[in-house]
Amino acid sequence: MQPVSRRQYPMALFTALSVSVGFLALTTPLASAHLEDRIVAVVNSDLIMLSDVKREFASQQERIKQQHRGDDLAQHLKLAESMALTKMIERKLQLQEAKARKVEVSDQEVKVAFEQMKQQGGAIDPSNPQNARAVHDQLTLLKVIDREVRGNIMVGESEMKRYYQGHRDRFALPEEYTLSQILVPSRSRDGAADALTKIRKAMDELKRGEKFEDVALQYSDGPNALQGGRIGFVRRGELLPTIERAIAPLVPGGISDIVESTDGFHIFRVEDKKTKQYRPFQEVQHEIQGLVFEQKTEDGFQSWLADLKNKAYIEIKF
Repeated sequence: MQPVSRRQYPMALFTALSVSVGFLALTTPLASAHLEDRIVAVVNSDLIMLSDVKREFASQQERIKQQHRGDDLAQHLKLAESMALTKMIERKLQLQEAKARKVEVSDQEVKVAFEQMKQQGGAIDPSNPQNARAVHDQLTLLKVIDREVRGNIMVGESEMKRYYQGHRDRFALPEEYTLSQILVPSRSRDGAADALTKIRKAMDELKRGEKFEDVALQYSDGPNALQGGRIGFVRRGELLPTIERAIAPLVPGGISDIVESTDGFHIFRVEDKKTKQYRPFQEVQHEIQGLVFEQKTEDGFQSWLADLKNKAYIEIKF
């Protein structure tokens, strides 16, 4: 078994911190005072108030109001409020578990978090006690998840190989072609008819068995005409979709139909074609290790959270 280091994700961390603090900033204490406050949930020994829920989904509320109207608005607001409450219950449970496990966050860690958020463009006032509490709680959550979930995750080589076999297309290399072309540009709308006539003459020559190189030399106005129209090596995805569709079914030596593009009219010949290949396991092993680790972390987190819920006393009064 190979242990995976407990990595830190600063951008994700500070995005989460900014969002948490942003919720607090949307509703002032004065606005909260006008709410008819009441208990909406009991989570073990903690209470969640209606005003807390309103603050939690304030930003979503504004977005939903801009996107929906009438009964549809009411339905989406109710759903968002319910999801906000669920999120708050889960956060309470995690913070309670952190306290029980004696997970601590120092003032210095909070200070460093504020400084890093500032460096990343966050305009958050560290002197605001609510902001400080939000950052403290978010760091606490990250610490307890790191200790209780991520720290227990191991990724074995057999798991990585199973992932590799089950997701091979993720590690596929694009098909590769060696191409030649005959290109007749259509430099204007009036010239398109003449260009089409010329490319059709080239196609007739090819159908009569003339060599592609000779026909390219005679008819092509492309930059590679003197080299028999040889373009060289290209990868799937580098060409226009219309061209790729035309050459995809061709085997080496195969000649396409006439293809129109913004450059004019083309005829392509596939000189060589390498079918789809895959990056070797050894080359992508580290990448797979990270992917499997994150999947196992998510699964472990959901299992851990479900266990916290099962052991908790939760009463919803919504």
